[in-house]
Amino acid sequence: MVMISPSLLSADFAILGEEVKRITEAGADLLHLDIMDGHYVPNLTFGVPVVKALRPLTKIPFDVHLMVENPDFYVEPLAAAGAEMVTVHVEAARHLHRTLQAIKGNGLKAGVALNPATPLCTLEHVLSELDLILIMSVNPGFGGQKFIPGSVGKVASLKKMLQEAGAAPLIAVDGGMNRETAPQMIAAGADIIVAGSAVFGAPDLKEAIAALRG
Repeated sequence: MVMISPSLLSADFAILGEEVKRITEAGADLLHLDIMDGHYVPNLTFGVPVVKALRPLTKIPFDVHLMVENPDFYVEPLAAAGAEMVTVHVEAARHLHRTLQAIKGNGLKAGVALNPATPLCTLEHVLSELDLILIMSVNPGFGGQKFIPGSVGKVASLKKMLQEAGAAPLIAVDGGMNRETAPQMIAAGADIIVAGSAVFGAPDLKEAIAALRG
């Protein structure tokens, strides 16, 4: 069954703790936390202290998406803060293989995010290190953007690539996910749907999460 990972970026920042409890009770499988530094992307969100503060409030795994210029600096602190998975962008990691090894060396699951213009071939030599591949179906940096339709074919191509390589990282999709777009990505091979406003903006969180599963 596909997993739903609500994106904290769309939560009410004035009551983050309550929001985390709400999505936990609603049946979320993961919590997607976007850390942005204002450099790799223009937006600035939150950092490791927020991850640490929220960790005691739920038992669901924390999937931390680093949109930062120096992801290596965050790995050890995030492990200490209670994250379970850390995803980095190909363009942000100066030595991607080394960064992935550092993530796994700290007991975390390792993910790589691909922007809309980043080709799948950038993963060829690191597939054995990956637990997750995050396909961005919008450009990174802001919530609420319009879904890029070409991302469906990219997920399908990635699924085929993984099957041919005998690799089994999970495929996640982030950006513009809702009741119309999520089924397309699931049909193409996505294992995890990252959704922001489609969950946190819904009147019934439990129903919204169930609807995204298809």
